[in-house]
Amino acid sequence: MNGTRARRYAQLNTGFGHNRSMQRYTYQVVELREKMIGGKMSGEKLEKLLNDRAAEGWQLKAITGAEVKGRVGPGGVDGLLVTFERPVG
Repeated sequence: MNGTRARRYAQLNTGFGHNRSMQRYTYQVVELREKMIGGKMSGEKLEKLLNDRAAEGWQLKAITGAEVKGRVGPGGVDGLLVTFERPVG
């Protein structure tokens, strides 16, 4: 192998198969609907939720708009599913 090719091969193989343990995560999904967060959904209330979870070591993974179960009846209401993750251990 010439020098350039050898460096490229080393870059591609760095970190693979060298007894590195995979990081494991745990997840938390929070259902939000307007009534659960005290009236209308707002950026301020969502920001508070994110900051509260961050203080506990959680990192935001995803926010998904969804129909979440309401208190009464078979239907749902518009809301958000907020997914957090943090390393196990």
